[in-house]
Amino acid sequence: MLDIGTGCGIIAIIAAKKAKRVIATDVNPHAIKCAKHNAEANEVVSKVDMRQGDLFQPLRKNERFNLIVFNAPYLPSFPLEQNTWIGRSWAGGSSGRHIIDRFIEKAPRYLKRNGRILLVQSSLANIDETLKEFREAGLRSQVVAEKKVAFETIVVVQAKTLI
Repeated sequence: MLDIGTGCGIIAIIAAKKAKRVIATDVNPHAIKCAKHNAEANEVVSKVDMRQGDLFQPLRKNERFNLIVFNAPYLPSFPLEQNTWIGRSWAGGSSGRHIIDRFIEKAPRYLKRNGRILLVQSSLANIDETLKEFREAGLRSQVVAEKKVAFETIVVVQAKTLI
């Protein structure tokens, strides 16, 4: 399993209770330090490989996964909002899609046969565009969960390989 944008590492830690191996990445070095500490505190450090870097950059070219999860930075933002580590955790560019689009472009090549992706995003970042981009990348996709909060709806989009 691959957890992109792991933050504090909670998803990677939960996954490590059942998965054989988890790789967790984050662009923020402070998040990686926190996630490592949390993996140690939860006694799963031997099953979770924490790597600092942007999206798929910390991975080796031959690494493939049954499951990729990503709670993307999806809120529409101004350029200056991406200048801090905390801002980069939620700021998705003017349309909210900057990171989502980059993720969808590269994600399929890291999936194993019959693999799947779970992507969290906001209705403010054009869910229909996400479904379209996954389809164009050769994946079947659909919204599998949603929750209305304040001024937006948070959804989980699942994308699967066709074979």
